[in-house]
Amino acid sequence: MSRTTMTKKKLTKKKLTTLLAMAAIAPLAFSACSAGGAGGSETSGEGADTLTILDYYNNEPDKTLVQAALDKCATDLGVTIERESVPGKDLIQKVLQRASSKTLPDVLMLDNPDVQEIAATGGLSPMSDYDVDTSGFAPGILEAATYEGEVYGLAPAVNTLGLFYNTELLAAAGIEPPTTWDELKAAAAALTVGDQYGMAFSAIATYEGAWQFLPFMWTNGGDETDLGSPEVTEALQLIVDLVESGSASSSVINWSQADVKDQFVAGKAAMMINGPWQIPALMETPDVTWDSVQIPVNKAGQTPVAPLGGEVWTVPVTGDDEKQATAAKFVECISDDENQLALSEARYLVPTKEALAEEYVEKVPTMKSFTEQVANARSRTGQLGEEWPEAATVIYTAMQLALTGQVPVEDAFEQAMAG
Repeated sequence: MSRTTMTKKKLTKKKLTTLLAMAAIAPLAFSACSAGGAGGSETSGEGADTLTILDYYNNEPDKTLVQAALDKCATDLGVTIERESVPGKDLIQKVLQRASSKTLPDVLMLDNPDVQEIAATGGLSPMSDYDVDTSGFAPGILEAATYEGEVYGLAPAVNTLGLFYNTELLAAAGIEPPTTWDELKAAAAALTVGDQYGMAFSAIATYEGAWQFLPFMWTNGGDETDLGSPEVTEALQLIVDLVESGSASSSVINWSQADVKDQFVAGKAAMMINGPWQIPALMETPDVTWDSVQIPVNKAGQTPVAPLGGEVWTVPVTGDDEKQATAAKFVECISDDENQLALSEARYLVPTKEALAEEYVEKVPTMKSFTEQVANARSRTGQLGEEWPEAATVIYTAMQLALTGQVPVEDAFEQAMAG
């Protein structure tokens, strides 16, 4: 999830559109000039047995785990790969630089909310150009990778949010894991004792805060296209109630998701909203026993809907048809059944092919609730496409306004939209 400000995001988008368009056109123009009137292919296809790859898995253990999947596909396809990994915050800038120098990678990994924006520039190739089979993938991930009816990439594994709870604390208090908002508020209140809060979540003024609000908003029937609706306001009232009642700390306005995990591990929170990427850290604290369930719903019978996180592998337009076709096969390979299961198991993610869910949960029982959640997870860009960042900014601004008491809950989104 990007931490970029809206101003910078819009400037980057303008530059990206121009530079990617130039990068895509230049090889074609050069090829046409050098064809000597012979017609035929636009490009020579030389070097199609080597693929360059750009991603942001620059930290361990993810860097090595992903490398294993890449190496497998390189062997399967008989190609050599040249991989570059950069910090997540630097990826888009790196794409800009490489577009400017006409050295876009053959395979580009993108955070899923960025796919539509970059596809809109014309800098990515649709999977349909290469007859890539996109059937069987969870609807949310295909939605995230779709722009104007075309799928521009595939994701081998994804993540989402759930409700973690300390099993010992809930059992001692005779409390079942909450499934509704009323149960959540009651459980959080009962579990708030001394310096231990019942509930922890992130309401920080970044996309991370907006991401954590989405399950409550979407599950309640709220929509980013109408942030002033009663359903959205009701979801905001829930988190304000948790803080004002003392069941959650007022510090949630400053907590990242990593901070929330630290509170849970330290025994300062009995429950937390967080994602499965925190599981390795939880495994390192065996004195904290935990489990997870899907995000509670407002009323019994509603379907829990959470945001979809994860990366999409895409094929940039480089002007080399043969290489792009090979890159598409590589993208297809990285998302095959074997890689989906291997990456998901190693990195506590969820396979994106729905038919793999049961087999995966049998292998990794701790991922059961997240696997169930992904089945109904939603893309952040599904409704607004490349305009999603603006809505995310309004969401976390409204959260801050309401949680700090600057404006009443019913006025928070209107105030946030007014700037």
